[in-house]
Amino acid sequence: MDVLNIPYEKYKLANGLETILFKNNSLPFIVINIWYKTGSANEVKGKTGLAHLFEHMMFQGSKNVAKEMHFRYIQESGGTLNASTSFDRTNYFEKLPSNDLELALWLESDRMGFFIDALNQEKLDNQKSVVLNERLERYDNQPYGLAWEKIISTLYPPDHPYSWSTIGFYRDIESYTLDDVSSFFQQYYSPSNASIVIAGNFDTAKTKSLIEKYFGELESKKITSSPEVSTSFLKTIKEMTLEDKVNLERIYISWITEKAYSDDDASLEILSDVLSGSKNARLTKKLVYELELAQDVNAMQFSGKYGGHFMIAATAKPGKSLDTIKEIIFKEISILAEEQIASRELQRSKNVIKSNFVYSLQNIDTVADMLNHYNFYLHEPNSFTFDLNRYTKVNEDDIRKSVIKYLQNNFVDLRIVPVKNNGN
Repeated sequence: MDVLNIPYEKYKLANGLETILFKNNSLPFIVINIWYKTGSANEVKGKTGLAHLFEHMMFQGSKNVAKEMHFRYIQESGGTLNASTSFDRTNYFEKLPSNDLELALWLESDRMGFFIDALNQEKLDNQKSVVLNERLERYDNQPYGLAWEKIISTLYPPDHPYSWSTIGFYRDIESYTLDDVSSFFQQYYSPSNASIVIAGNFDTAKTKSLIEKYFGELESKKITSSPEVSTSFLKTIKEMTLEDKVNLERIYISWITEKAYSDDDASLEILSDVLSGSKNARLTKKLVYELELAQDVNAMQFSGKYGGHFMIAATAKPGKSLDTIKEIIFKEISILAEEQIASRELQRSKNVIKSNFVYSLQNIDTVADMLNHYNFYLHEPNSFTFDLNRYTKVNEDDIRKSVIKYLQNNFVDLRIVPVKNNGN
């Protein structure tokens, strides 16, 4: 089988649930991967983090499945399960022996259709506490943990759905009510707002019958429309310094860029590898090894349904200046804007991206998730070849043009520095 040509079948149930089947009978198990087409971008100010809360709440029981039993049923079958939340979607997935497919479908359908029936204040209070602790551990009390939140809230306009982190603000999490949770579920958790991928060892006819049995009669709800968003470049440079319980200073420089799968998305991702993807990458080689100014440096292109940004982060070595590090970063950006990179340098980054891409597809969990990913962003689950070809087509001048178009605009300059010792 061509690893970049995934044979699949896609169809819709009468209630709008998109179903994607990828059969691979060489494996002894199946993967069930559900995307609800809602994430933190569908929230409103004052109630941020609700999408992420559901990542927790959906395991707390439904009409016919007692609290914690979803975990227990899957784990006792020898399977694994988890969930994740992003700006754009919420994902629930299981991997278990093939003969337990019906179990997983029953569990997923019960919480898709009958979560509200088991919702109560005790469960909500319990999971609010869990999420608040997660926020403290991963954000507020984590070294450099507030950087991402500070960057996106400054980089994007206040009304942009990417201007808050998926976990939500502490006060918002504290304020959730049963009405908030119920309303969010009614707005977004519907068969017509979801897609399910079944991948692995299964009988097609039987699987279709089971999907119809467990999901076919679920009622679809009227889905709240997606936010209308326009993103523009910053009008001014925005500089911030944040004191934190850290030992080393760190600088983050971020620019507004483009949405997922836009024309420049692939060239910006290649650019991130050119800058920091290896020991010989431009910024890594210069800042970490030659000048020994930085402990580490990382560049990344984030792109989503409603916007994107490019970010470079560098941690200074003890006694080294963030201003000097910033100067070197912008000097390298100027070189890239004036001169085309060498063909060999570009090909090295392309090879790395291709190698990582193909290698990841050896894992059927990844294949299942990517089928949902492509279905969500491109409306075509089998977009593996299209995706890889985006990088293949990028040339030296595309890199230079992307640098000029995006990295020579205004930016956010965030610095995380150690808390000053006031002698107390």
